[in-house]
Amino acid sequence: MINRKPIYVEILMKVPMETLWTYTQTPNLHQQWDLRFSEITYIPKSNEEHPQRFLYKTNIGFGLCIAGEGESVGNKEKDGIMTSTLKFSSSNPISLISEGAGFWRYVPTVDGIRFLTRYDYRTRFGAFGTWIDGFIFRPIMGWATAWSFDCLRLWLEQGISPSVLIRRSISEILITTSLFSIWVYQGLVPKLLVPDSGEMDILRSIEGIADYGRPLLTLMGLGEIVIGSLFLIFSGKKRRRLHKFNIMVLILLGLSAASHPATYVAPFNPITLNIAMIALSITSLLNATELPSAERCLRNSPERGNQT
Repeated sequence: MINRKPIYVEILMKVPMETLWTYTQTPNLHQQWDLRFSEITYIPKSNEEHPQRFLYKTNIGFGLCIAGEGESVGNKEKDGIMTSTLKFSSSNPISLISEGAGFWRYVPTVDGIRFLTRYDYRTRFGAFGTWIDGFIFRPIMGWATAWSFDCLRLWLEQGISPSVLIRRSISEILITTSLFSIWVYQGLVPKLLVPDSGEMDILRSIEGIADYGRPLLTLMGLGEIVIGSLFLIFSGKKRRRLHKFNIMVLILLGLSAASHPATYVAPFNPITLNIAMIALSITSLLNATELPSAERCLRNSPERGNQT
C-alpha cells in the first residue's frame, strides 16, 4: 500500500519562543539546519500586510538543483501559540513536487516549545510519480524533516552549529559503513564462501578443535556477519557500547593469531587490519557527542487538532 499520509514531525525545544521563531523564520539561519533546502531567499514585500514570498533551491548533485517558490504567513493564536502557514510550488520539470502546503506551529509548554509541522503536496509524472513518492521520496522527506528538527534543537540547546553536526554525522556514517563492510566481508568470504583459503588451516593447527574446524569456522563467519550488522542497527549509546566491544574483540582476535605466526606477515594481516578497525572505533568514541537523529521526533500527531 502506498503511503500518502501528510508528513508530520514534532520535537520539544527547550528555548525561548523568540529564539526559535528567529532561527526558523530567518532565511540565512533556516537554510543552515534544514536538509531539504540549500538556499532560501525572501522576496521584498511591497506591503507589510502581504504574505512573505520566497524562492528556494535544493542542490541534488551533479550540478543539478530543484528550484521553486512559496509564501508564508505568521500569526499568533490564543494561549501564546504561534503558527506559520506555508504554500510552495515548483515549475522545474524534474521536480517531483508540483505544489504543496503546510504549517509550522509553536506551542508553549512548561517544558519548552512544542515545535511541529504538517505538510502535504501533489506530485508530477502520474502513477509513476505517485509510486516513487509513496515508497521512496515521501519517507526520505519525512526523515530529512525530522533529522533537521533535531539538528536545530542541538544548535539552539547545545550551541553546536549545523555545519559541525553535519560533518560529524558524515564521519560517523563512514565509520559505521566501513566497520559493517569489513566485518561482513571477513565473515562471509574467507569463512563461508571460501573456507579453504587459509583460515581453515589456522583452525586445523590448533590442537583439540581440528576435527570441528568446518562447523566452527561457519559459526565464526555468522558471528562476524552479526557483529557487522549491529553497526547498522544500533545507534546512540548502544552503538558506543558496540564500539567498545569491537575494540576488545579485535584485540583478542589479534592475540589469538599468535598460535599461527605466519599470519602476522601475510598481506592485510591481523596486525594491520585489526589496528585500522580499532582506530575507527576509537575515532567514533572520541567524537561521541550527541548527533542529530530523526528518531527523537514524534512522527504521528498525538492530537486530532493538529491535523487541521
